[in-house]
Amino acid sequence: MGQGIAELCASKGYDVLLLEKTDELAQYAKGKIELSLDKKLSKWGITNAEKKMTLSRIIFSSQMDLLGEADFVIESVVEDMDTKKMIFQLCDEVCQKDVLLASNTSTLSLTEIAAATQRPDKVVGLHFVYPVTKRPLVEVVRGLKTSEESVTQLRTLLTSLQLTGVEVFESPGFVTTRMIVLFINEACNILMEGVAEASEIDFAMRNGYHFAYGPFEMADRFGLNSVLAALERLYREFGDAKFRPAPLLKKMVRAGHLGIKTGEGFFQYDKDGNRLLEKRGE
Repeated sequence: MGQGIAELCASKGYDVLLLEKTDELAQYAKGKIELSLDKKLSKWGITNAEKKMTLSRIIFSSQMDLLGEADFVIESVVEDMDTKKMIFQLCDEVCQKDVLLASNTSTLSLTEIAAATQRPDKVVGLHFVYPVTKRPLVEVVRGLKTSEESVTQLRTLLTSLQLTGVEVFESPGFVTTRMIVLFINEACNILMEGVAEASEIDFAMRNGYHFAYGPFEMADRFGLNSVLAALERLYREFGDAKFRPAPLLKKMVRAGHLGIKTGEGFFQYDKDGNRLLEKRGE
């Protein structure tokens, strides 16, 4: 998600600092963005000049102090409250006092994250939809103390990125995550019951309801561990049985079949994230 956000912003003319934990991970991120741009280039989606220009606008680093020059920060680290609080505390110390701090969290409390800073009025939620560069939608989330001025500034940024913002009130899973993980979880239950095979279920939802991806390929792209973690958080927050993760999903995660990131999930993928077997009916 962070790589996609960086690519999107750079492609719209912004200078971007992409921070990773180590220089090695920063270079890995560079390779993934370059691969993404190459795919667009091969399909005539961009020109070679546009590819070079986008890459030239991104600095890949692990040096946190470089954030001192940032005008806007978007966090997209692992979906763990302690980790996000630590990152926001660091950003609060390093960044200039008038800089907005946005979180790409999908299930965690923005108000709790903001409480870790000295600028809760300037902390906002900016939940992108995967894949970031192909989905012109983002959820704009207010924390308890997020100011109207901060939201107005955020909307100006979204307009420049050619994104449509949907304003939502803080709630676990917001709108998109809450609905999509239920969709994936129910597909797992259907597969587990032997009603249909994974490829058939995906084919039905893609072609019957115009989904870009079926629930299983969608889960593989999100990361099965991420889907499971989201369901478990929603189950804890709401206490509603409908959020209880399907046993099959747990089994897949325990086996290390996490989707594209491991090369195997409900389907198999090559190192570039392409399906090894053709989709049913294609």
